[in-house]
Amino acid sequence: MEIPLYQLILFGIAVALANVLGGLILFPTGIQKYYKRLLKYLLALGAGFMLAVSFVEVLPKTIGLWQNGRTPDIAGDYLYVPMVLFLGGYLLTQFFEHTIAPHFHLGEEVHTDHLIAPSSAYTAIGGLLIHAFFDGVSISAASQVDFSLGVLMFIAVFLHKFPEGFTIGSMMLAAGKHRREVLISTAVVGLTTLVGVLGFYAIGSNLDSAVAYALPLAGGVTLYVAASDLIPEVNHHGGKNPLVSLSVFAGVALFFALHFLLHEAVGG
Repeated sequence: MEIPLYQLILFGIAVALANVLGGLILFPTGIQKYYKRLLKYLLALGAGFMLAVSFVEVLPKTIGLWQNGRTPDIAGDYLYVPMVLFLGGYLLTQFFEHTIAPHFHLGEEVHTDHLIAPSSAYTAIGGLLIHAFFDGVSISAASQVDFSLGVLMFIAVFLHKFPEGFTIGSMMLAAGKHRREVLISTAVVGLTTLVGVLGFYAIGSNLDSAVAYALPLAGGVTLYVAASDLIPEVNHHGGKNPLVSLSVFAGVALFFALHFLLHEAVGG
């Protein structure tokens, strides 16, 4: 059972709003201080959930798509392509987030007294647009495989959108910008995710094979965000607090709980 278009649009709007709200949290002082204390736990929870989605759902479903209808002796040869796409998605994110924008760190608070050049902030946000677009593609592609995977991928993306918005807002403030620029930049990144959702829905609905290529590519992006963006930030900000590390395992546990409930609800 696939997720209908109207529900995909709601998913896209929800993640876009989460991005915007993550940036706007910087302005009410009381909320900002409370959120900053929670940020490392939210990063860890999202990292665990995304890792579990990547390994337990995306990889097996990708292999299943490429093995479907093929005999075992030739199915393995075809898996070379999706695994290269998975690696390609990972490296694509590395290139745009940390080669073009080497100072970008998802979830890291940039204090306004550590000013950065506006060009550096805009470059980092530009690199983040690729990641945001593939967030949308991953939701849409997963939804075209089956309902459960679509919902789980939406939750995985949603969990890291608040820290992402917070990061964007922090960079804009550190570049000397104000609330208006924070709102615009977080909205642009959020809308890019929605474009990814709708863009791939249009392609996947008219080209049956598209999801077999898009899912591993988007899965590589998801794995990168979890393992190379979020986990290092969790380890850095967590320090000697074991509760932060345990939050990664809580994210994995949350995934398995929702995975079980969804499969029970839709009959597997």
